[in-house]
Amino acid sequence: MIPDTLELVTQKLLDRAKSMGADEADVIATKGQSINVDVRNGALENADRSEGAEVGLRVLVSQRQAIVSSSDISDATLELMVERAIAMAKDAPQDKYAGLASVNQLAKQRDLSELEICDPAIEPSPTKLQEQAEIAESSALEVGGVSQVSGASASYGKYSVFMAASNGFTANYDRSSNSVSCVAIAGEGSGMERDYDADTRVYQSDLRPSDEIGRTAGLRAVERLNPRRPATGNYPVIYDERISSGLVGHFLSAINGAAITRGSSWLKDSLGKQVLPRTCKLVENPHRLRAGGSRLFDSEGLATKKREILSKGVLNGWTLDLASARKLGMTPTGNSSRSVSSNPSPTNWNIELSSPEDYCDNLLSEMRNGLLVTSLIGSTINPNTGDYSRGVSGFWVEDGQICYPVSEITIAGNLRDMLKKVILGNDAQRHLSYVVPSILVEDMTLAGS
Repeated sequence: MIPDTLELVTQKLLDRAKSMGADEADVIATKGQSINVDVRNGALENADRSEGAEVGLRVLVSQRQAIVSSSDISDATLELMVERAIAMAKDAPQDKYAGLASVNQLAKQRDLSELEICDPAIEPSPTKLQEQAEIAESSALEVGGVSQVSGASASYGKYSVFMAASNGFTANYDRSSNSVSCVAIAGEGSGMERDYDADTRVYQSDLRPSDEIGRTAGLRAVERLNPRRPATGNYPVIYDERISSGLVGHFLSAINGAAITRGSSWLKDSLGKQVLPRTCKLVENPHRLRAGGSRLFDSEGLATKKREILSKGVLNGWTLDLASARKLGMTPTGNSSRSVSSNPSPTNWNIELSSPEDYCDNLLSEMRNGLLVTSLIGSTINPNTGDYSRGVSGFWVEDGQICYPVSEITIAGNLRDMLKKVILGNDAQRHLSYVVPSILVEDMTLAGS
């Protein structure tokens, strides 16, 4: 299939939906291919290649909406999709906030090539991917103390998207992804510990060397050997840069328009109020080059834009799609996302949390005594109150120095209180969609021995 076929499929669905009584309709069609290679013990363990196309149709009839999707794009299936979508919409509850964007709301700039979200290089061969995975595995095994590698992988993916709607919006773009990962195991028997390293980039040429990824995975696994359980108590906690974006993710979930309209957010009354220290700024920038979250328009055709979600720690606004903005009587922020089988919902693009004037170059020294968390296990989070509890592992720190690994412990607190006391490091990875440094939380409850 070629992109012109995607365009033809979307137009057929739109035309048929309108002729069968849909007031409005939109379509997303995708085509993709991916290759994944796994090696183990120096030999090829698994190689997968997949190709496929999917199409999703959303129709609105008298402010009632329904969505259907299919991986079969034959004319007979497209006809059946429209019939079912119309029938489902007529039986759906009325939603006065559902509907497409008006023409004057639609993004005018639609050429995403300037964002460099698709690598023009040729698809890597399975042999090349196998070589990358083998190098990662052998590098991990060279680290003293590593007993085995449970998996080393390399993968490539590319997909095309075509969007069209009855309000006149059309757009198409391509994305690509390249990754290498390695999981190393150190120790023997019941004393074994594992850790990993991985890198994912839009461009093949930006990937970190495979030997570095394997070596880092091995070193991390060895560092975790012979863990202890510190005493129960209240301590400061550092979220390592590898997992600190999860803490920001909880905050973003709480300012999501869907949660705000339901009244099920611990931040629902915090608009315009201080929620992080005054030194902190949180920026969403959907126009960064070579970033996985970059886009010029959202799934409803609205233009995306750079915005400061937090300025000097003050919450400036919610993350809104069209429906949530209408419910709240606000302006949509261009943050709608949808798959071929789901209705639009608010989401965030590229995020950067920073403390431009007051970051800390050495959070371990700043903390002096406490817990450095490098891995999170499970979670219990109350979306209404912000109560937070997670299983963690990492390292115990005394006098600003890592002393020994820890595991099988739980940390707990309240997200509202935690975020008001954060200190940011200066080690964020600039290529990630979520650019978040290590974060020091000044006081949390630790359940250990």
